[in-house]
Amino acid sequence: MLTLQDDKKMQTLSEAEVRQRLSERLDTAEFSGKKVLLIVPDATRTAPLPLLFDAVYGQLGGVTAQLDVMIALGTHPAMPEAAILKLLGISDEDRTGRYADVGLFNHEWDNPAALTSIGELTRQDVEEISEGLLSLDVDVQINARIRDYDSLLVLGPVFPHEVVGFSGGNKYFFPGISGPDLLNFFHWLGALITNVGIIGVKDTPVRRVVDRAATLIPVDRRALTFVVNGKAEIYDLFYGTPEAAWDSAADVSAQVHIERVAKPFKQVLSCAPLMYDELWVAGKCMYKLESVVEDGGELIIFAPHLDEISTEHGNYIKEIGYHIRDYFQKQWDDFKHYPWGVLAHSTHVRGTGTFEDGVEKPRITVTLASQIPPEVCHQINLAYRDPATIDVESFANREDEGILLVRKAGEQLYRLEG
Repeated sequence: MLTLQDDKKMQTLSEAEVRQRLSERLDTAEFSGKKVLLIVPDATRTAPLPLLFDAVYGQLGGVTAQLDVMIALGTHPAMPEAAILKLLGISDEDRTGRYADVGLFNHEWDNPAALTSIGELTRQDVEEISEGLLSLDVDVQINARIRDYDSLLVLGPVFPHEVVGFSGGNKYFFPGISGPDLLNFFHWLGALITNVGIIGVKDTPVRRVVDRAATLIPVDRRALTFVVNGKAEIYDLFYGTPEAAWDSAADVSAQVHIERVAKPFKQVLSCAPLMYDELWVAGKCMYKLESVVEDGGELIIFAPHLDEISTEHGNYIKEIGYHIRDYFQKQWDDFKHYPWGVLAHSTHVRGTGTFEDGVEKPRITVTLASQIPPEVCHQINLAYRDPATIDVESFANREDEGILLVRKAGEQLYRLEG
């Protein structure tokens, strides 16, 4: 049976309590007279951004010389302005009134003209941080707009994360608003360690990469980090340097975002929320549950609304498919020219397994139940199931039979006890 650790250990804050806590912790004086760039997640993260943006603007809008917003897309698709307004809770009336002077920007990871180099991680740095797994020089690029500001303020949640251990903090710079070289490097580093080996772990080589790269940013950095439940209700929020604010939030996330189970399941129905509109992000439904599927078991990504692999990376995925790490490692010359971030995503979705004598044996079956047709699923090396044939409720309350239903997957991490 499940040992749930969510609301039993910590209560969420009311809206009034959130505003009060933010007012007490956000050091308004640090931003007085400065041009400030607020960096926020896109719509693929559970976060009460309308409440928090309103509260932050209420404190900083009157004291800063300028307050703008950038969406930390990483390599996700750009958001139309109407979607950004909805994300932040800005009405059309407020856009031409209260927030008329607020710049709203998408990060442009694939536009070299929008990026600036701020230094590099040397081969020696990389060897040290990666504990010898990789050896290369890495150019550290970030969105060039940062040079127009006196201070960068991250506003984002913290969850267990498949690449870096726990999301948030300096991750909003790298990969949030970074160039592709560093992004591809550390995503592949995470893949080498594997999702199971890194997710939900605070001190990881990838976190050290992100924090080291952030020290090269020539602008003051601050962060408001927070931890939420599946309803976007806040447990707590923290302010300070990105390192310190993240550290505190990750400790809370470890308490409320990790479910422990006594034994693995033979079948898991992992339901993707509507905010995961591509397999690129719906893969989180696998990442958070991989370790509690038994050897030879099946994980079903149930996403009847989903009809796209990835608008940005789908062509690459159709070429290479989804494979375990060793499939790429043992045929590296055939795949090293592909973006390493795409290779990493591929391995995270497919999970662990073996590749010996040209035969790939994934540990579990990953089945996709979406609008992506069966022939495409087979092409990308995933099993297919028609979502119309799945009765979600038939999976409920069957843990004793080895069947687990997760109704909103992707943010809560499941682990075996011990």
